[in-house]
Amino acid sequence: MSQSLPPPRFDDPAVFGRVAVLMGGTSAEREVSLDSGRNVLDALRSRGVDAFAVDGIPALVDAIRDGRVDRVFNILHGNRGGGEDGVLQGLLDALGVPYTGPGVLGSALTMDKIRTKQVWMAEGLPTPRFVRLAPGDDLVAAARSLGLPVFVKPSNEGSSVGVFRILEEADLRAAAEFAAGYRGELLMEQMVRGKEFTVAILGGVALPSIRIEPAGEWYDYHAKYVADDTQYICPGLDGEDESAIRRLALAAFVAAGCSGWGRVDVMRDEALGFQLIEINTAPGMTSHSLVPKAAAQVGVDYASLCWRVLEQTLGDDAGGARG
Repeated sequence: MSQSLPPPRFDDPAVFGRVAVLMGGTSAEREVSLDSGRNVLDALRSRGVDAFAVDGIPALVDAIRDGRVDRVFNILHGNRGGGEDGVLQGLLDALGVPYTGPGVLGSALTMDKIRTKQVWMAEGLPTPRFVRLAPGDDLVAAARSLGLPVFVKPSNEGSSVGVFRILEEADLRAAAEFAAGYRGELLMEQMVRGKEFTVAILGGVALPSIRIEPAGEWYDYHAKYVADDTQYICPGLDGEDESAIRRLALAAFVAAGCSGWGRVDVMRDEALGFQLIEINTAPGMTSHSLVPKAAAQVGVDYASLCWRVLEQTLGDDAGGARG
């Protein structure tokens, strides 16, 4: 794929003013967000940016009221106190404070895996068959209607929180126990048999794909954030296959109303080909995270990546910039 990243637009860190690196919060992904946020903060400071840490949305509002924030690098993850569900974006739009990542529509839509898949289907983009499960719905009946194996996951969580891999009906017991105490909708999705990929999007450019090879049977929370034996091959494909997965990821990102930066997860089914799984609008930036690995493949180191993401808050063409 010939499309490449343009050079950075600015070299003076003073153009950013005071930058709040928003991390932590109260979602289920708090610890991952804190890890990402510390890394981003150190990277921006290493480039001379006047950046400071803010833990959670209420503290950010206080800092804005005090006149201490010119723009926000959002590295909150998740919803209900996270920063990926459109609530934060609407708040910052109303206050006229620029921020990184997609705006209200893209953030709210992609936080909901079910509605994202419905949009993709309407656009003719490939995604696995699924069933929407409201609280109290029969998981066994749903699994039988789809056919095993399936995954069961919350529609509005990330980082593999509450994900269950169902190979036989007996495996549904743990998922049913989780569902009994979970108030939101669940997504039951046909399991894709094939390789797992992710494609980072940065400023309208799809970066090289990454093929994920976990040591275990699947890419769960442990493989993502704890294990050191997960392999990441970048680029994940060659030739036209690599071009095709990048085109698909960018199309999926745009169809979901997203701009700026993010990450699109894709699997390659042995029979059906590429299948879209989900979008992350505030991707992890930990030592195990994938966007920095893809950026490095095109010569962009971690600090430069953070700079480029922050640049998107400057100018009318910036993804997620509303100020």
